[in-house]
Amino acid sequence: MVAALAVACGGALGALLRFGVSAWVGAHHVFPWATLTINIAGSFAIGLLWGGYGHAEWFQQWGRMLLVVGLLGGFTTYSAFSLETLNLLQSGRVLSGVFYVSATVVGCLVAVFCGERAGQALLP
Repeated sequence: MVAALAVACGGALGALLRFGVSAWVGAHHVFPWATLTINIAGSFAIGLLWGGYGHAEWFQQWGRMLLVVGLLGGFTTYSAFSLETLNLLQSGRVLSGVFYVSATVVGCLVAVFCGERAGQALLP
């Protein structure tokens, strides 16, 4: 029950954060910049948390559910990423679709690596 509540609270916050970042970056007309930004930021954040707190007792007990499953699960947008990629490809914008997939995968891998290193160096 505690885990479900942690996921629910984190998910609500993550969804609000996603909404805020999307509004800040702006709606896309040609390219889904907001989704790309959210996926890279979420990848950095998960690396930061994992690198800094992955072995902490509180993180294993409830923090992972609240922050990783809930907050970042509500924040990141891989389902939207998949749909937007399909839309780019189906509309004949193959180069944009390939760029989007490549930038997302590489950007998120680099971000999670940098986040993990930053978490190990900066967080207790």
